[in-house]
Amino acid sequence: MMVREHNVRFVRLQFVDIVGTPKNIVIPVSGLESALEEGVPFDASSIAGYATIEESDKIAKPDPASFVILPVGVEQRKTAKLNCDIYEPNGKRFEGDVKYVLEKMVEKATKLGYIFNTGPECEFFLFKKNGEYSTITPNDTAGYFDLSHRDLAEGVRADISLALEEMGIQPYTAHHECADGQQEINFHYADAVTTADRVITLKYISKVIATTHNLHASFMPKPLFGQCGSGMHTHMSLFTMDGTNVFYDRYDKNELSPIAYHFIAGLLKYVREICLVLNQTVNSFKRLVPGYEAPTYISWANRNRSALIRIPSKRGKSTRCELRNPDVACNPYLAFSVMLAAGLKGIEEKLEPPAPVEKNIYALSEEEHQMYGIGQLPESLGHAIALMSKSALAKETLGDHIFENLLHVKRKEWDTYRLQVTKWEVDSYLPIL
Repeated sequence: MMVREHNVRFVRLQFVDIVGTPKNIVIPVSGLESALEEGVPFDASSIAGYATIEESDKIAKPDPASFVILPVGVEQRKTAKLNCDIYEPNGKRFEGDVKYVLEKMVEKATKLGYIFNTGPECEFFLFKKNGEYSTITPNDTAGYFDLSHRDLAEGVRADISLALEEMGIQPYTAHHECADGQQEINFHYADAVTTADRVITLKYISKVIATTHNLHASFMPKPLFGQCGSGMHTHMSLFTMDGTNVFYDRYDKNELSPIAYHFIAGLLKYVREICLVLNQTVNSFKRLVPGYEAPTYISWANRNRSALIRIPSKRGKSTRCELRNPDVACNPYLAFSVMLAAGLKGIEEKLEPPAPVEKNIYALSEEEHQMYGIGQLPESLGHAIALMSKSALAKETLGDHIFENLLHVKRKEWDTYRLQVTKWEVDSYLPIL
């Protein structure tokens, strides 16, 4: 076995909770054979959205195909990682397993003859640390694509990229983003389940590598006032089993197929009610405001980056649509699930999108928004919760367990936030009221 060849001492059995936080059980390598055959029982009562105390017993079953040895520098001792599927003690797959949700949606697409590919752009910040604690002081003041004499994170991104390569994940771009201390690392597109696994791995590796540079990697959507936030623009395409991109039509004026138009229309129709999954924190909606390169209006375009959905210029096998409102705080398994569900619903209902809007939407008047049929994304977590709570599409896609538990967790978060009395309120109102 590889564990003997590489002298592996420990194995991390990894899975993800309902909000996308990685969890793991570490076992000595001597317990790997038993874990692969029988799984590892664990108490799920303290894991967000998983189970109550009365029904807390779950079993983590490692997927042998996901085996990877973690790079030197990431772990002090030779350690491997396996992704796990979560089961009930009776042998049934656990309905709260977020990976299971995506697998079921991918299976639905497969039955229709499609492979769903995704390619997310993962942005994050690097902040300085003060001893063990993170600050919100960026590691540099470089800007978009700046060179190394200003970009002080070039070595950090290089270390992250090399670590990902050792784990079989091939990055194709890594660069400084617009805001102070903001980074972006992209990897090649793949099927949605593989890509979701990679997003979780990227976030884990980035945090560990940043620590070795005495920095903190933050995937908070909007940590700095007055600067751009971190998104996870997600490129999507549908392929047939023989490798044909079904979004491409060389004879159409936009070189898009009817299926592509239906898929785009589905995203436009249902995006408000799935926004809670794509933008799941209070802070997410501090990013979705005009003026900071994040979408607030529901439209599509070929080139216009103020639109919610953009169609990148490459065609042929590269034809795809880019949804620009998701952020890196989301659970990628659930996010890709609801994106696919909305797109497939558009195909099923043969929806047609409005004409593309190639103007700066932020500069348009309200009358022009109405003329072009441009709607608006939810303005707060509370608004997104209200919209999803009535969504038949979200409930059908997520299943009753995750749908109800995600709403419960997010309602609690929203209530905690809205009851706070902030410094801004005290500074603004105390002197005059």
